[in-house]
Amino acid sequence: MKEVKTPSEDLIRFLAVFDLSVGELGLKLREMILTEAPQANELIYDAYNAVAIAFTFTERLREAFCHVAVYSKHVNLGFNNGATLPDPNGVLVGSGKRIRHITVGSSEDLRNPNLRQFIRLAIEQATSQSDTLPVKSAKPIVKITQGGKRRPH
Repeated sequence: MKEVKTPSEDLIRFLAVFDLSVGELGLKLREMILTEAPQANELIYDAYNAVAIAFTFTERLREAFCHVAVYSKHVNLGFNNGATLPDPNGVLVGSGKRIRHITVGSSEDLRNPNLRQFIRLAIEQATSQSDTLPVKSAKPIVKITQGGKRRPH
């Protein structure tokens, strides 16, 4: 198995304001995604109510296949086109037109086989719908939201 790149200093700094266990959940999900898609770029957002990492084979957020959103007490593993993923057991949460997620609240939740299953489905969906995979090596791209925060800061 290929080793996953170390998280960027910016991501570590953004996560440092959260409880250690919550930040670690976010990093473990990041590792899980990049193990499955090592060529994906990370779009890192220091946002209003969460720190989020979107994963895309381009540099465009609208083409992201999944994301990790770190909140104060839990982390969501989100699928940007989750509404179109096969989910016969109703595992994915959400009612919007596109995005669905799975909430991860503890290290035990990381053992849920649905996490990796849906990551793989999202990658397969993204790569089958696009022929614009990156030609350069994967990299973190940091986006900082200006203004107040409704999360630890």
